[in-house]
Amino acid sequence: MLDIRLLREEEERVREAMAALGALDAPVDEAISHDRRRREILVEVEKFKAERNTSSKQIGQLMREGRQAEADHLRKEMADLGNAIDALESDLKEVEAALESALLNIPNLPLPEVPVGKDDSENVIVRVVGEPIEHDFAPGPHWEIGEALGILDMDRGVKLSGSRFYVLKGLGARLQRALITWMLDVHIAQGYVEVYPPAVVREACLVGTGNLPKFGENLYRDVEDDLWLIPTAEVPVTNLYREEILEASQLPIKHVAYTPCFRREKMSAGKDTRGIKRGHQFDKVEMVKFCTPETGRAELDSLVDNAEDICRGLKIPYRVVQMCTGDLSFVAAIKFDLELWAPGVGEWLEVSSCSMFTDFQARRANIRYRPEPGARPRYVYTLNGSGLALPRVVIAVLENYQQADGSVIVPEVLRPYMGVDVIR
Repeated sequence: MLDIRLLREEEERVREAMAALGALDAPVDEAISHDRRRREILVEVEKFKAERNTSSKQIGQLMREGRQAEADHLRKEMADLGNAIDALESDLKEVEAALESALLNIPNLPLPEVPVGKDDSENVIVRVVGEPIEHDFAPGPHWEIGEALGILDMDRGVKLSGSRFYVLKGLGARLQRALITWMLDVHIAQGYVEVYPPAVVREACLVGTGNLPKFGENLYRDVEDDLWLIPTAEVPVTNLYREEILEASQLPIKHVAYTPCFRREKMSAGKDTRGIKRGHQFDKVEMVKFCTPETGRAELDSLVDNAEDICRGLKIPYRVVQMCTGDLSFVAAIKFDLELWAPGVGEWLEVSSCSMFTDFQARRANIRYRPEPGARPRYVYTLNGSGLALPRVVIAVLENYQQADGSVIVPEVLRPYMGVDVIR
């Protein structure tokens, strides 16, 4: 959520940012109008309350002087003032609710260093690391590799749950489990504290991270208990500290979590219908950071590097891409994607998005810290990045390490976790 003072004092900057983001429908006008009306009501309420206080003192004086009729007249005026104040305070609640609703639907402002562009075609490739593995045969796609090895069953996934579901079996399931465990171990060694949070959360948690109200149609919800399945571990982990005031000595806080994730994928209907690239349920290892505003940019750089460590360890070619304004997420102020090369499908697959949100999420979730003892609390900066997201890492492993005989070599870093060197 943006600070309302930005809209009051830097309206033109906000409007320019919305244009760069392609968010011209953001309710900036509504927020400004509601804020103006809110302040007008507050002035009126304070004015009437001051008049009521003055009248109350006058009534006491009149009663002491025996001027009963005048006192009764003032009491009637006070009653009218009370009714007016009640009406204004009722209006104030409505206006404040409308203001909050408008602010919740305005995206974060991009940092000045974010390249301006209309869509993903204008994202900037920051670097490409590694050379494609040389195959002396035409690499096959992961669904052919997995089904031939008996480690991926698309048909039974659909039978169980419908389209965009699948079943990993045998060494396929073990490969996914090995990746998760190894990635967690790497990030713990980097200084992250592991948490295992619930996979269902209250609505307020999704509002806090910016998933609601904007993207409600892409989420799964249990209506009876009013709980939501998480789209990413970012949601519960960020909300660990909602409504709390941290001490500066606690920062930065660095957490890593493995969770299943659930998304309806309505926004990508018709895309990637083959294979396991885009499913309704998938696993992910997520890194989340809380830090001071002064250290936010440095923490983002280290977050990207921590995610890259996984790519480097797998020895699979990858690239780092900076999102332009037109492809920036609703909540991010700056974002870098990591993409692994998958030769079988001939694509760079996004396996991590590393973002800094400045204080945008912290305002929504009310996460603050004291710069020093007794100081006024400030909002923290939050960051998150996948480290990494499955099943796309599984895709990249299968397609890069496939052999002419149909087997798949297990990356060296995973062999202690797999117990085998080759999937055959």
